[in-house]
Amino acid sequence: MWWKILSVFLIVYTLIAGTLVPLKPGITYVNPASAPSGKTLTLQLHGYNSFYSQSPASEIRAWLQYDEQHALQGNNLRVLNDTTLEAQFAIPTALPNESSSVMLNAIIDHPHDGVSLLPSAVEIVQDTFTSAATWKSDAIQGLHVIKDFSFPYRNVIYESIRNTYFHVPMWFVLMFLFIASAWNSVQFLRYSNPSQAAKLDASKGQSLIDFDRKASAYAEAGLLFGILGLITGMLWAHYAWGAAWSNDIKQLMTAVALLIYLAYFILRRSFDEPEKGARLAAVYNIFAFASLVPLLYIVPRMFASLHPGATGNPAFGSEDLDNTMRMVFYPAIIGWTLMGFWLAQLRFRYQRILDRATGLD
Repeated sequence: MWWKILSVFLIVYTLIAGTLVPLKPGITYVNPASAPSGKTLTLQLHGYNSFYSQSPASEIRAWLQYDEQHALQGNNLRVLNDTTLEAQFAIPTALPNESSSVMLNAIIDHPHDGVSLLPSAVEIVQDTFTSAATWKSDAIQGLHVIKDFSFPYRNVIYESIRNTYFHVPMWFVLMFLFIASAWNSVQFLRYSNPSQAAKLDASKGQSLIDFDRKASAYAEAGLLFGILGLITGMLWAHYAWGAAWSNDIKQLMTAVALLIYLAYFILRRSFDEPEKGARLAAVYNIFAFASLVPLLYIVPRMFASLHPGATGNPAFGSEDLDNTMRMVFYPAIIGWTLMGFWLAQLRFRYQRILDRATGLD
């Protein structure tokens, strides 16, 4: 019973923390987004969840950064409102490399908000190549690092980063439930052999058909969480990619995997003899699980994809899943997993009662 209470507590905690904890301040965009070299650039930086007016302009700093050794600090900084800063940058005639243009990161250091970063914020274009001596080295230092309970700000996904606690755990639960389903199918085939049937411990109320019921119950719960994972992924894709379904390789392989498991339930109901149907369904269930890992985790990594973890698009790293997110993400996995096994247990008990009521047990 304790683990059922724990699952409810962790899911409630996930819902509250995952939706109410604020995001750290960030930079949404800058204007203008490009400028020529050798000029003075007046740049407006637009923040997100920022409170620029809570500190005087003299305590706020801004940079345009090329790399760790090359950066330009802004001058004459003005606070226009809580979400808008204006700063002037003296762009050197030469760029820090021998290319016709460079992309510079925008960085704001605020005593209250901490550090905000917008990668590749401004493009600087030059016509001639000269020395890069005018770029300062080690110009960024003494930053204000704010440690509080807030989620990281990430461009493109913004507030939808909260979906991490609902979309990603669905796939963990799916895998755990399908593993349990395949294991019970293996046990059913093992003890259906007459030489092994005598070893089945009936004193604990376990019967051969219970393995089949559990395999079906775990597969049903796993399919439910797979559908929830696909739906939450489509909602996230609509926000981040512009379309709920874009025929991405990860989406396609997920749909194929769920259809394979859907066929498992069709197969179970295709035989008049329950024992024969259960045996064939157990064999199919094992092969379905064997196909799950390649479809969800191997094939998508072989093709270019917008989904994290695919070719050219790495999965979550230390900067994406910080310590604050881990305090919600890991409890979410545990809570949803326990809930999934609870649902499977209820489905198993219901099926056993139904079979006994209809005389099938």
